[in-house]
Amino acid sequence: MKTVVVLGGGITGLCTMHYLQRQVKENNLDVRLVLVEKNTYLGGKLHSAYEEGFIMETGADSIVARHKGVMELVQELDFEDNLVYNETGISYIYTNNELHAIPADSTFGIPMSLASLEESTLISEQGKQEALKDLTLPNKGFTKESSIGEFLTYYLGEELVKNQIAPVLAGVYSGDLHQLSIASTLPYLIDYKNDYGSIIKGFDANREQFVKAANKKFISFKNGLTSLIDRLEQTLTNVEIIKGVATLHVQKQEDRYTISLVNGENIGADYVVLALPNEAVQSLMKDESLNRYFNQFTTASAITIYLGFDVPDAKLPADGTGYIVSHNSNVTCNAATWTSRKWKHTSRDNKLLVRLFYKSINPAYEQLRAMTDEELATVALEDVRKSLGIEEDPTVVNVTKWIDQMPKYDLAHREALQGLLQELNKNYPNLAIAGCSYFGVGIGACIQNGKKIGEELAEELSSF
Repeated sequence: MKTVVVLGGGITGLCTMHYLQRQVKENNLDVRLVLVEKNTYLGGKLHSAYEEGFIMETGADSIVARHKGVMELVQELDFEDNLVYNETGISYIYTNNELHAIPADSTFGIPMSLASLEESTLISEQGKQEALKDLTLPNKGFTKESSIGEFLTYYLGEELVKNQIAPVLAGVYSGDLHQLSIASTLPYLIDYKNDYGSIIKGFDANREQFVKAANKKFISFKNGLTSLIDRLEQTLTNVEIIKGVATLHVQKQEDRYTISLVNGENIGADYVVLALPNEAVQSLMKDESLNRYFNQFTTASAITIYLGFDVPDAKLPADGTGYIVSHNSNVTCNAATWTSRKWKHTSRDNKLLVRLFYKSINPAYEQLRAMTDEELATVALEDVRKSLGIEEDPTVVNVTKWIDQMPKYDLAHREALQGLLQELNKNYPNLAIAGCSYFGVGIGACIQNGKKIGEELAEELSSF
């Protein structure tokens, strides 16, 4: 009998086991499957909190529905009846202490038409004229490995990038646009420039797919994202699940591995999957020769704060779903989602639920990081009062700190990953790394990564 151990019970580790177990059953393989998670619950960054009729997602708040593998997994789990879709509406940028609507005909703040550029209230007439150079300037050597910040500024101008695009993209990818590659963010932009001679024209030519994707493009579940994790756990009937136990060390011994747990237990494994954050993988491997790669993967941090109020969410601007903060504003947060407006299932009786984000790119981040939860709640409440005019005290407060837990796909990421995979393949056969530190930050990417590893493992096991 072969033994497969997956370390990490987040969505990647669970999907690895889900697809591996399926193949084990179908092919009647003699395999022992073990999943180890240090927390007392599964799901990792997918975790729902419940209080006074509110559902609060302490990590990711939704899943991109169109991502390959997402709906397939939901269907396989027979979980479609639990699906809920986001409400669509206006997204704003908060700048100069005012809310400015991001033009509807735009993607990540990038205009998809000249009309979209013209209607923006975030850009001066001079800035709009500067953006028109995109229509005539050819590609001057930019590739997918180039900085997306430099690329967009060169063709669309500094004002449009600074005022409208950067707040949106930096909010999504948690980093400085000049340190993020096109490949790791929006790789199709280079194709648009090369094929159509213009970023804006490229969007216009591909408008249909973006319009379709914009409608109901995010999913969650009636009882929160935790319910998907619970459903996955229910289906893992052939898997030994160990929760609440941390792993101390992964040691290679001849052609097998020994997994040492904090409770003193040792598990022998023929195959190991490390579905863990990069720093945890580095700590468990304890191999100095790999540190030059591990040390190149960088992370960002974020503090998120939910405030629930005993007031109707109708007090918010009509059709709005949230805002991103630009420069020149009187609030501290980087962004705010009007959760009860965007996700109707999160608030019983349509009471107001707001989620505020404070990221490590925030100039005040170090002071915020040192604050108590009570002090952070005071900051968040002041931001809500200034930006939305809500004067009532909250009935619910939920503070979550993700310190150094948000991978940044900067310019060094791809090269570091290639080097690490080569070293592991040479010196650590039958050991795989997985998850958002390496193969994509979205939940959809994690699902697909887990499926790929699970099916590859099953194929390997079938050869015996």
